[in-house]
Amino acid sequence: MLRKYSDWLLRFPWLVILLSLALTAAATYGVRYIHFKSDYRMFFSDENPQLMAFEKLQKTYTRDDNILLVVTPKNGDVFTAQNLAIAEQLTKNLWQTPYSSRVDSITNFQHSTAEGDDLTVGDLIGNAAQLSEQEIARLKQITLNEPLLVNRLVSPDAKVMGFNVVVQRPGKDQDAETLQATSFVRKLVSDLQALHPDLDVRLTGSILMDTAFAESSELDLKTLTPAMLVIIAIALWWFLKSSLGMFAALLMMTLSIGSAVGLAGWLDIAFSPSSIPAPTILLTLAVADSVHILTSYYSGLAQGLDKRAAIAESLRINFKAIFFTNLTTAIGFLSMNFSDAPPFRDLGNITALGVGAAYLLTIGFLPALMAVLPAKQGRSEATGSKTFAGLAGFVIKYRYSLSLFLLLFTAALISFIPLNELDDEYVKYFDESVAFRRDTDYTTEHLTGIYTIDYSLEHGEDEGINDPEFLKQVEGFVQWYRQQPETLHVYTINDIFKRLNQNMHGDDPAWYRLPDSRKMAAEYLLLFEMSLPYGLDLNDRVNVGKSATRVTATLRSLSSQQMIDLEARAQAWLKTNAPLIKQSDGTGSSLLFSHIGQRNIVSMISGELMSISCISLILILVLRSISLGLLSLIPNLIPAGMAFGIWGLTVGQVGMASSVVAAMTLGILVDDTVHFLSKYQHAKKDKNLTPEAALHYAFATVGNALWVTSAVLIMGFSLFTFSSFKINYEMGLLTVIIFALGLFAEFLLLPPILLIYEDIKCSLHNFFNKPVQNTQL
Repeated sequence: MLRKYSDWLLRFPWLVILLSLALTAAATYGVRYIHFKSDYRMFFSDENPQLMAFEKLQKTYTRDDNILLVVTPKNGDVFTAQNLAIAEQLTKNLWQTPYSSRVDSITNFQHSTAEGDDLTVGDLIGNAAQLSEQEIARLKQITLNEPLLVNRLVSPDAKVMGFNVVVQRPGKDQDAETLQATSFVRKLVSDLQALHPDLDVRLTGSILMDTAFAESSELDLKTLTPAMLVIIAIALWWFLKSSLGMFAALLMMTLSIGSAVGLAGWLDIAFSPSSIPAPTILLTLAVADSVHILTSYYSGLAQGLDKRAAIAESLRINFKAIFFTNLTTAIGFLSMNFSDAPPFRDLGNITALGVGAAYLLTIGFLPALMAVLPAKQGRSEATGSKTFAGLAGFVIKYRYSLSLFLLLFTAALISFIPLNELDDEYVKYFDESVAFRRDTDYTTEHLTGIYTIDYSLEHGEDEGINDPEFLKQVEGFVQWYRQQPETLHVYTINDIFKRLNQNMHGDDPAWYRLPDSRKMAAEYLLLFEMSLPYGLDLNDRVNVGKSATRVTATLRSLSSQQMIDLEARAQAWLKTNAPLIKQSDGTGSSLLFSHIGQRNIVSMISGELMSISCISLILILVLRSISLGLLSLIPNLIPAGMAFGIWGLTVGQVGMASSVVAAMTLGILVDDTVHFLSKYQHAKKDKNLTPEAALHYAFATVGNALWVTSAVLIMGFSLFTFSSFKINYEMGLLTVIIFALGLFAEFLLLPPILLIYEDIKCSLHNFFNKPVQNTQL
């Protein structure tokens, strides 16, 4: 069958080339349908319980996607006439932000005061430019004593102020809507700083985080893939010593990438910061196929074969191995569909599509192209055989001591895996080269945090939030939260109730407490709501039926586990101390990201088991040996365990990306094993060599190709360590460590295991077939 295929391909090479180009063009045409995701919700599946709870809260109240401007006057005091006038004007300008539904600052804070029996509600600061020093001092005192403002919109030392813009994107084209809002605010800030160079302005918030995701994706796409192309071109030229071979391989890889990206467009698979690496990954994977085909081809030419015979021999030697290596690689990436994070599913699917396209082009387009190009000598697969022959001799001589040492060393590294802790702080998804990260860190240090946990505390009855006993239990919960070391601020309607109660008792500080009766609370709230201007209502704090109220705890920067532990303590307090409050799990983007690492690890266990099972069956099928197929998994599973042990020793924190690395790399690591063992078995069965001689043959014929392809993989994935996006950085670095250890295992662990297996098999055979000696009594 293979011979017929080779004959047909060599008979009609131009037909194969034209057919390949036509099919690739049809696939690549799907690029026009490519779309990108930059909303942070993209990391969570529709079935994610934390996301469902978050969406439920935002439907009950108002969606609070926001842009937070953090302004620091260089004179160190917000409360000057000039700075307050700037704040007043900036607040008005921010209302023009596209899709804005609310703007909060210290100037438009709805402050209430009593005038006789009347309640007056209005902006805390107006006509700031005309204020006297005495008036400014009074307003400063009011502001710094207002719990709804301090550590939220003004720092306790009055050096920094914040402007929070709530953005309600329609969702028709969310990326475009995000860009419109961000561009407007950035332009506003640029103009402001041009007029007032003494102001330091920072931008953060969920809208800016979405923007950072998009900009990080764009940067990686513009830099990493072109850089990888250059590296691969140099590596191919150096290894093949053939410009024509390099050109053919690069063309094949380019067509593979175009096909993968186009097919993603046809299948409506979105690109995101976590799936953008797919083209770069595909470049590194496609190298191995082309290298094995071309080195075997040049080896045939070096042995005196003509061009057609050399191509046919190359296909014969590599066809089975290339088929199964691409199959195992695709299985590894397809197992990422078990991930709870859709971007990783997209990464796996895009790469698997590309692997399929690369395989078809490798066995069709590449040999057909070489058939029409001039036959010139390149570097054959036997190059470097002396070096690898020496390595083979070392492994054969010290097989037992080498195996023992490596297994002990491996066990020692794996024992450090428990040192890793889950940590998914989404702010730290970006390194400090990203403005969003720097500005967010500044905000957390000088004004407020962006890590929050929201609670919808339900009474269960309409108007139930006016119940004094309910309010007391809410107050107890709020005070408990304020005493926690992780807390920066707690936003609750209780502070409004207490201020209104004080207002209605002649602004007597002694009455700064919750209303004593349900009727009184209802009247206060109604009077206050009727006095609020458009856009500054209480819909973000109270549901429509007034049966529940929202409490928001703003926190310091916490790790995933710290966030989960804090929420667990909060739930324990509610269960013990608040019988009137229906149990309400905390929610919010911070908790979403805190749980995603654990959820992803649990979901990927199934993917890993599926991948291992399928790859085991494939290896058994390829090697036609159950024992050899299972033994060959050892050097492919061990590198991931060793890598996570090294990670535990050096870093100690793992996140969302690490949960998919093991499944992804297993399918790639097996490629080298298949090629190595295919040569080993070919030498044993077809050449009738001893195990030791077969090992020498495998090292000599395929060792250099495995070294080069592994080196290209390592270089390719190491590029991701230059990404400003931490998920890609971690994935790249962990993968590089695993591939380096995989190469180490391929050359130093697999061969002695094979020889020891052969020794044991031979000993058992001799034992059970030992001739019986007759003894005479």
